[in-house]
Amino acid sequence: MTTVDAKGMACPLPVVEAKKAMAQAAEGEIIRVLVDNEIAVQNLTKMAQQKHCAVTDGATEDGAYFVEITMGAQTEIRADEPTSCQPAPSGKTVVVLSSDTIGSGNDELGHALMKGFVFALTQMDTVPDTVLLYNGGAKLSSEVPETIADLKKLEEAGCEVLTCGTCLNFYGLTEKLAVGSVTNMYVICETMSQAGKVIRP
Repeated sequence: MTTVDAKGMACPLPVVEAKKAMAQAAEGEIIRVLVDNEIAVQNLTKMAQQKHCAVTDGATEDGAYFVEITMGAQTEIRADEPTSCQPAPSGKTVVVLSSDTIGSGNDELGHALMKGFVFALTQMDTVPDTVLLYNGGAKLSSEVPETIADLKKLEEAGCEVLTCGTCLNFYGLTEKLAVGSVTNMYVICETMSQAGKVIRP
């Protein structure tokens, strides 16, 4: 059994750490993940089920939670099983970040969610082709250390990071751009119109 202590980790880190352990595990091995909230339990359970693994959960004596994932124990995939495939979308995957927060209701929570989203992009099996940042999103590539670091990781993985120059100028951030390059609304419009998939958190 491999134990992953993810207590105190913000979303999506418990899932990320569990996936790392699963990648190294043999069939039938149990990965035990320790977390401190029920949302993390739900996220881990869903991920394990998507990976066709058996999963159980419960509470520990110290008030935390555990999720036990048994590798390859739930679903057997047969070579002769009929399958249907959806055609892959043509064009590039473009992520559009038009604010430095996600959602409405509480800005502090919105900032945390955006940081988590940009980090999650770095953990995807395939990174997006382009990230477009405009309006408040321009702050993510110029003055938010956590998102700057993650955008740099995306860039190193081959993702193009483009920030609206007019927006940088409006917020007084032109000289602070820390990752990617400056672009304009024509390029932003063209990139979005030619994309096979546009993701807006």
